[in-house]
Amino acid sequence: MAAWSLPALFCLATVDQRRLARIEGMAAWSEMLRDTLAAAAGLEQSIVATASAAPESIRPQILELSARLERGEGLASAARLLADELAEPTADLVLAALVLSSQHPARRLSSLLGELAATARAQVAIDQRVDAARARTRTTVRVVVITSLSFALGLVLLNRPFLDPYNTVAGQLVLAFIGGLFASGFLWLRRLARSDGPDRFLGRLEGPTGASDKARSVGREVGR
Repeated sequence: MAAWSLPALFCLATVDQRRLARIEGMAAWSEMLRDTLAAAAGLEQSIVATASAAPESIRPQILELSARLERGEGLASAARLLADELAEPTADLVLAALVLSSQHPARRLSSLLGELAATARAQVAIDQRVDAARARTRTTVRVVVITSLSFALGLVLLNRPFLDPYNTVAGQLVLAFIGGLFASGFLWLRRLARSDGPDRFLGRLEGPTGASDKARSVGREVGR
């Protein structure tokens, strides 16, 4: 049970810096697209033109998106593949705007990209604040786990006769029940200390009921 529950518990990570870097990268790339579109370039041409200058955290994915467009693949399908590669809800907002603008006339795409860049940076700031607030919880989790394991190890090393009742079949069943309680408690503590981001929505654009509320909201902004 310890082998099952403890590795995940002690691997409690702080905020995923790679994820934040991707969000920051999407914000910067959105601004690049906005500025390039303002120079009267088309959307696909803007993507190709900014790919090589995209932030390092997302440059390989953007270069792949550019290569797909140059091979003649549609922007909508190429952007959805990029969304799956990034697997980031904040990136879905930007890519949904690109998908919808490729399918419908877009009059405010440049300003919307600027607003989405600001939203992405705000998401980074929120994640960092949440991570700082949960640092105490992660410390408490580790203290509880280490104290519990140290007590059990101390019994084994210093007072072995106290554990003799657990050598019977009934004792082993009781010990399994106690171990299950500890494992469940440890995993519950891990859940309390973990930060879960918002759900992705871009994959549901092709669903039978149409776009999600967020996607429809982006679509309304693109069409204005």
